[in-house]
Amino acid sequence: MAILNKTKSGYVYVKPCGNPIPRVAQVFVAAAKKWDLEKVREEELYEVQGPQSAIKGSRKIFHSNEISFLDKAATLTEEDLRGPKNPWRICTVTQVEEAKCVLKMLPIWLCTIIYSVVFTQMASLFVEQGDVMRTQVGNFHIPAASMSAFDIFSVLICTGIYRRVLIPIAGRLSGNPKGLTELQRMGVGLVIGMFAMLVAGITEIERLRHVTPSEKKSSKSILWQIPQYVLVGASEVFMYVGQLEFFNEQSPDGIKSFGSSLCMASISLGNYVSSLLVNMVMGITTKGEKNGWIPNNLNDGHMDRFYFLIAILTAFDLVIYVFCAKWYKGINLDNGNSDNHHLVEESEDQNQVFERV
Repeated sequence: MAILNKTKSGYVYVKPCGNPIPRVAQVFVAAAKKWDLEKVREEELYEVQGPQSAIKGSRKIFHSNEISFLDKAATLTEEDLRGPKNPWRICTVTQVEEAKCVLKMLPIWLCTIIYSVVFTQMASLFVEQGDVMRTQVGNFHIPAASMSAFDIFSVLICTGIYRRVLIPIAGRLSGNPKGLTELQRMGVGLVIGMFAMLVAGITEIERLRHVTPSEKKSSKSILWQIPQYVLVGASEVFMYVGQLEFFNEQSPDGIKSFGSSLCMASISLGNYVSSLLVNMVMGITTKGEKNGWIPNNLNDGHMDRFYFLIAILTAFDLVIYVFCAKWYKGINLDNGNSDNHHLVEESEDQNQVFERV
């Protein structure tokens, strides 16, 4: 699949590249082999000649000062100059910056996993909670699983509100035509997700107060769940859309597939962490004769405490996320408009050594 990257001068065609893992691994191996090098000077770093990087179809990336120990992988030594370039010993600046990009994105990615735990509850505990509420509204029976329709409606409505209302207002205040940056959108998504868990916990408290012992159900209507579904939907607009745009835009041309895979991996790990969290909570809260927080009969448990626990974890995750977002600096791609020639360059015939499948 062809990739078009938008730049100031228009759209740049990017040829899809192969597996980025070997290239990133080469940087770490090359840096490890030169670990004893003294302080690296930027003008001694290796880069190929021409507008494209050693990875065909990819733009170059300008050198950055973060995670500087990896710069050793792009430092030319006397041994590198004697013969053909060994890709496991000498890498280009662009390859080094790709590895840096992976390391810088990982903390942001890890912070999104807790949000996926919040999102997972909509298809699991929210449904179980709805099953033990009054599902009859007038002459209509509302299946608990069908309440996810409010999540879909919330996504549609909030997307329209965001694009038509919030972007213009935030754009005027911040000067950013996008309204909010991708990192800011993800932060807002975490905040809304935290409130969704708080509302779900309050709903559960109310449900338990109106349990009918004879029917083993609460007299509270299932419609009380609407706010928590709406909040989860609103958080999706900010978190998942912002997350997808962030990883796609911040991934260098050579590792676009890696950036896209992080989004799906976050959701998958969120499901796993949610299951692990449930098992841990049940293992701790069922000691002795206690039924635990999430027993088979929810009326004997305290699922509200589990919701509040997730809200606390999300709040803690938000603090870490804000720190990581402030620390993060985006990549600086060479779009062919700069005359930056201060890096060591080699002739084009040597580029073949660095071609990747």
